[in-house]
Amino acid sequence: MNTLRNAKVGEDVTVIRVDGEGAVRRRIMDMGLTKGTPVHVRKVAPLGDPIEITVRGYELSIRKADAEMVEVE
Repeated sequence: MNTLRNAKVGEDVTVIRVDGEGAVRRRIMDMGLTKGTPVHVRKVAPLGDPIEITVRGYELSIRKADAEMVEVE
């Protein structure tokens, strides 16, 4: 399974699905990470957390734990 956490800097990916349950899943989806959404990985912090992405025309920083729940292709 390919996740957003495994995406490389500069890579463009598309969200396949969002795992997780309840409030955590809802929060990720509220940030704009829904099925079929294109995502560009901009930067990764030196220790790998957080990951900075561009989604739906805005920049977003997401934690590794949350990025692990986003399956991409």
